[in-house]
Amino acid sequence: MSYTEALTRYTANFVDELYHSGLRDVVVSPGSRSTPLAVTFAEHPHIKHWVNMDERSAAYFALGMAKQQNKPVAMVCTSGTAAANYFPAIVEAYYSRVPLLVLTADRPHELRDVGAPQAIEQIEMFGKYAKWFQEMALPEEAPGMLQYARSKAARAFHTASEGNPGPVHLNFPFREPLMPDFSLNNLWRGSNGKSHHPTFSGEKRLEPHQLDKLVERLAMHQKGLLVCGPQFDPDLAEAVCDLAEKWKLPVLADPLSQLRAGQHDKVNVMESYDAILKSKQVRDRIEPDFIIRFGAMPVSKPYLLFVKEHPDIEHFVVEPHQGYREPAGTPAQFIYADPIHLCQDLSLHGTAPSYNQQWLETWREMNKMAKAQLLEEKREQFSLTEGHTVKQLADAAPEQSTIYVGNSMPIRDMDTFFMSTPKSIRVLGNRGANGIDGTTSSALGAASRGEKVTLLLGDVTFFHDLNGLMAAKQYHLNLTVVLINNNGGGIFSFLPQAGQTSHFETIFGTPLDIDFKHASSLYEGKYTKPETWSDLRQALTDSYRYEGLSIIEVQTNRQENVEWHREKWKEIEHRLLDYLGG
Repeated sequence: MSYTEALTRYTANFVDELYHSGLRDVVVSPGSRSTPLAVTFAEHPHIKHWVNMDERSAAYFALGMAKQQNKPVAMVCTSGTAAANYFPAIVEAYYSRVPLLVLTADRPHELRDVGAPQAIEQIEMFGKYAKWFQEMALPEEAPGMLQYARSKAARAFHTASEGNPGPVHLNFPFREPLMPDFSLNNLWRGSNGKSHHPTFSGEKRLEPHQLDKLVERLAMHQKGLLVCGPQFDPDLAEAVCDLAEKWKLPVLADPLSQLRAGQHDKVNVMESYDAILKSKQVRDRIEPDFIIRFGAMPVSKPYLLFVKEHPDIEHFVVEPHQGYREPAGTPAQFIYADPIHLCQDLSLHGTAPSYNQQWLETWREMNKMAKAQLLEEKREQFSLTEGHTVKQLADAAPEQSTIYVGNSMPIRDMDTFFMSTPKSIRVLGNRGANGIDGTTSSALGAASRGEKVTLLLGDVTFFHDLNGLMAAKQYHLNLTVVLINNNGGGIFSFLPQAGQTSHFETIFGTPLDIDFKHASSLYEGKYTKPETWSDLRQALTDSYRYEGLSIIEVQTNRQENVEWHREKWKEIEHRLLDYLGG
């Protein structure tokens, strides 16, 4: 067997095994050393390959795709700093628990640490952010090596998915010549083949005596809260809301919890909890006895302060497998069990706790008052505001669509102004590391599945990943970009740094002064800059009828935005304190 045949069969067996394990998409960044992997993926009859020239953008594109599909996506790059450009997205995938297969090509061992070009240290280069690392063997002609390749592929796919999902990294040293020979026979196992390592995994569930003990503990209290932070599973919403109705408890639902949208009963969902908890005086008057939290810590900073200020609250954190997501530093108790099964088991438990009904009614009334104040229109009818742009977006977003939200102010406005809706809308964001990196690429990765996707983000975040728009042009992806342009980093205007006027604009405000219409033209998008609410509604409606990229630029003023938000929060505080008797 020649080296080229050994290379071809080794790589083909690896790629084919990924298909039989469940892989359907790979994102490839062009390069020479990665030729065996790239062209073999492209040649495989059942795996779709996507080409993205910028590795940083490519990795975030794969991240968004994997998040939307809730299954692993592979990405392939050449050796050297190409792999290093994957790092930000791998960090995000690790913290947000997204499965990725990171396949990096490398120089063979004799070309390492000798001054060869495009050769850097790639062994375990992503450190703890990779769930598993494997330095792959050089392709050989021994029959056992084909089984070796299949075994590593199956293990990689399973490891990325099992437990808390995350990225795995396989490093492939290749010698020249690099081009496989696809004229060889029997490269693929066929569509009816089985995975090399089929797996059977069960869900974690509390034992009956553990469930009895938990219910006994919870029954000792009168006032409780269910909290759901960022998470991807759309089926959790009904389970949590059913438990809330059975036990008559309020649910504080993060915008990324998947609880605010859908057909499930949302009568106990308090979507305005962030606005309610802005006031310390209000926080001091509504202390619960216990909290059960599902998902990651919510976006809301007032909620984090609420937890920190009341360390005596009995705090339970539900994790499906493992982990320690409790940044408040409270003496929390961890429940390692499948969240849906836990809710169902608690709902069906023979001893249902009896809680203070006035507690639930108080939360319902506060939520009603806060929503009314947040949605009240005054000068909004004359000028566009960032918060009410979210309301218009939510009203216009199509059924069975996704809203991808950028960090900084957009996710916070989503938290405040995205109210409950019966429409089936997924809300996604990159809240693992909370960075602005690759947001546009992630949204386009989500759009690759064919659903309508709306991206809500600020001008600095948009600028940071402008080249990600190339995928929209290249693959004719449907993406509506709602660009909040306040000419700089709007979130800093809410922080203490805003008082340091001498250097604030240069270091924090960072005005861009960019005409984004040209970016739209560069990537063949449709550009609109509405001046009124009517214009915005029409632009959104038109964008969902349009095939391809639409950019809707909403021009706002940073200082006016701060004043508008603070006025809303102050009015809510006054109304709530009057209601609470304070």
